[in-house]
Amino acid sequence: MDLLALADFNLVARHGGFGRAARAADRPKATLSRRVADLEANLGVRLFERGSHALKLTQEGRALFERTETLLIEIGEAAAAIASGGEAPRGRLRISAPLLFSQMALGKLSAQFALRYPEVRLEITTEDRAVDMVEEGYDLVIRVNPDPNEHLIGRILLRDRLVAVASADLKRPERDTAVRAVVRASSNQSAWDLTTQEGDVRVSVDPVLRLASLIMIRDAVRTGIGAAVLPLSLVADELRSGALVHWGDVKGRPIEIWALYPSRRLLSARVSAFLEFLKGAFPLGQPEELTAYLTGEIYPPQVEMTNAP
Repeated sequence: MDLLALADFNLVARHGGFGRAARAADRPKATLSRRVADLEANLGVRLFERGSHALKLTQEGRALFERTETLLIEIGEAAAAIASGGEAPRGRLRISAPLLFSQMALGKLSAQFALRYPEVRLEITTEDRAVDMVEEGYDLVIRVNPDPNEHLIGRILLRDRLVAVASADLKRPERDTAVRAVVRASSNQSAWDLTTQEGDVRVSVDPVLRLASLIMIRDAVRTGIGAAVLPLSLVADELRSGALVHWGDVKGRPIEIWALYPSRRLLSARVSAFLEFLKGAFPLGQPEELTAYLTGEIYPPQVEMTNAP
């Protein structure tokens, strides 16, 4: 297959027409049209439906575009890196990340990454749904407890766990007594199963507030209005300072935050750089590391050594 013809086909498909592609690339329209026609003849299929006013990809054309667009971009980036004498990260890096992790950490992380790699144009979108990486054009996705996917591979960035917390003024209730609680707006839980120092207990809850954001829930719990179940990383600083107290760990599956990418592709220099940057920020993958990163502290805490008398 003629790679130059394939590149011209991608150019036309990306811009939606021969005229727009020719203007964008400063190339003759007739040359692009001839190259695409030659590619269609070599493949034995029609790639575009040519109407009087519009150009539309055929089913075969769309399949070819979706499978080759990213590969051609990577070939161009590899050639540029070799020509410049190294694999310096550069170009656009598109990432999808969940809401809470984005609100807590990605503002600071993205700014520090951009300062270290000024030739990378980082773009992060926030959404909790499972995006289609290839279809929606993402280089990397960050997900919480993702379902197994044979097309994606990755690594765990952080482990976390859910804990029940409350202000010091709010006492844990006796058995069979419901406690005032702040819960997620979508939650229908009537009790929490906790592991405590005294053993396993079940705490009945009476929701007095239903809020959409975990950060909103944490802020409400600080006032003493009720108890809540929250990720440890979100309340580790409050637990350490005594602003909140720990009632117990929630029984169930632990929280794992993963960075995922398509297994069929070699990692680009910019994706590899971002993964290594995240690993440097959270080398142990512990929830307290996220809190320490946000507060500028060192984790684990450094113990000052003194000489024995």
